[in-house]
Amino acid sequence: MSAIKQIMAESKKKVDVDEFLEKELSRAGYGGVEISKTPLGTRVTIYAVRPGLVIGRGGEGIRNLSRILEEKFGLFNPQIAVAEVPVPELNPRIMASKIISALERGVHFRRACYWALNSIMNAGALGAEIIISGKLTTERARYEKFKAGYLPKVGDPVLKHVKKAVLYTQLKPGLFGVKVVIVPPTYKSPDQFEIKEVKFEEKPLEEEKREEEETKTVESKTGES
Repeated sequence: MSAIKQIMAESKKKVDVDEFLEKELSRAGYGGVEISKTPLGTRVTIYAVRPGLVIGRGGEGIRNLSRILEEKFGLFNPQIAVAEVPVPELNPRIMASKIISALERGVHFRRACYWALNSIMNAGALGAEIIISGKLTTERARYEKFKAGYLPKVGDPVLKHVKKAVLYTQLKPGLFGVKVVIVPPTYKSPDQFEIKEVKFEEKPLEEEKREEEETKTVESKTGES
């Protein structure tokens, strides 16, 4: 297998695992997964709002997930770690799932999006954008944007630090898509700068007099010579 095909196969496997965990751990507030290979096996870090529901009683949930990941997805010796999401409002995947849950309960899409946007900004985000698409009000599909705060669009810092998530749900009118973009509080843009004030230390009066006397002494000696 060529290197390109191997990379594509590994990426597809990660997407399949992500989709499986999203369905399996929806009640636990699933917030994403990180998969990395180690010499001893495959390290799988699952982020969730309620880690207890992922671990299960006596670690039963972890053992079941390890068995499924190894048998169904071919992960070598999966070592699962569960991490709690400290601020769920700053995780775009969790907020997108909350919007979808509200839509499935019959909440109007504008109300759900404005509620999520306010929650994100109140949590300390520098900026946020929510895009919802589908048959919102008529039989013709369209999209609406809801945004607030500072929202950069391009550049290397955006690719590295700005968080994005896209989720879909099948409702009675048709397929709806929700995209959430969050600029975290730790984001630092290259065009933001800070001017520091230079403070000069004031010398004591006695020290200034001593320096003046030394200068006069040097000048007098130079004149005599």
